[in-house]
Amino acid sequence: MNSASAGVANRTPLIDPFGRAISYLRVSVTDRCDFRCVYCMAEDMTFLPKRDVLSLEELDRLCSAFVARGTRKIRLTGGEPLVRKDIMTLFRSLSRHLESGAMEELTVTTNGSQLARYAGDLKACGVERINVSVDTLDPVKFKAITRWGDLAKVKAGIEAALAAGLKIKINAVALKGVNEHEIDDMIRWAHADGMDLTLIETMPLGDIDGDRTDQYLPLSQVRADLMDRWTLQDIDYQTGGPARYVRVAETGGRIGFITPLTHNFCESCNRVRVTCTGTLYMCLGQDDAADLRLPLRQSESDAPLHAAIDEAIGRKPKGHDFIIDRRRAKPAVSRHMSVTGG
Repeated sequence: MNSASAGVANRTPLIDPFGRAISYLRVSVTDRCDFRCVYCMAEDMTFLPKRDVLSLEELDRLCSAFVARGTRKIRLTGGEPLVRKDIMTLFRSLSRHLESGAMEELTVTTNGSQLARYAGDLKACGVERINVSVDTLDPVKFKAITRWGDLAKVKAGIEAALAAGLKIKINAVALKGVNEHEIDDMIRWAHADGMDLTLIETMPLGDIDGDRTDQYLPLSQVRADLMDRWTLQDIDYQTGGPARYVRVAETGGRIGFITPLTHNFCESCNRVRVTCTGTLYMCLGQDDAADLRLPLRQSESDAPLHAAIDEAIGRKPKGHDFIIDRRRAKPAVSRHMSVTGG
């Protein structure tokens, strides 16, 4: 794959206007998914034409440009990243940055549907840790939440990933009236296999054919409820993302809380996101963005790409604009989560 960024390894690191070093890049490799989760997508989604989506070679070049500027961690997301044709080609190419020491971690967030097929390949590419989205352990409810998903297939994928030696963090979106009474069971299930569990507040992204106030469950309330039954110990553990972790004394396992609404985590944000079309979002919760596809395609030199990245990071905001209440029927941000990447 293209290695045009190799000669810019000594470029200055990316520092935003608030002094935060950008060391974590999340890249959506596709807007397509084989699920239609009710908090993420409408059931009848219109996906991007292929010509608008970056090729695997362009994705590699873009990621490598960020690595050259100090990015130490890259997470590939979607949509569902593992449904992208030949996606392992990108994982294998990016693994060269792990081997050189330029990058510390290459990882992926997945719905688990393709893990049985790809777990061994991911491990061979230097991936050590993955996130798998599972919102319920009830097969009927799982089908209702994902619309198209099969819990048995996802569980088989998780077993394959554990057998391959991958560390797993289970991501669960807390949904009022849906899974709030299952969290104890999810803790027992995840921790029994040495998996972390991270709970996430639903975020106001995109039109999903429903009212988000009906879904929103504050994690402050969830945590208070859990403390009636579990001993939660605050710990100084981080994975590079926004989760704040506790250890459960009874299981020895960890629970993470991602709380963009009840507790803003922007002050330490080291992340930016790139969509599969090459649009750079400096903040998940704002619409300001920069086009990196044009400089990628208009020049074989990476100089225009780096100039576009610099200009964009110079506009990274201090915080997001997320809010959910009944007075704002529209989402705070118009694009779907599947466009930006989880």
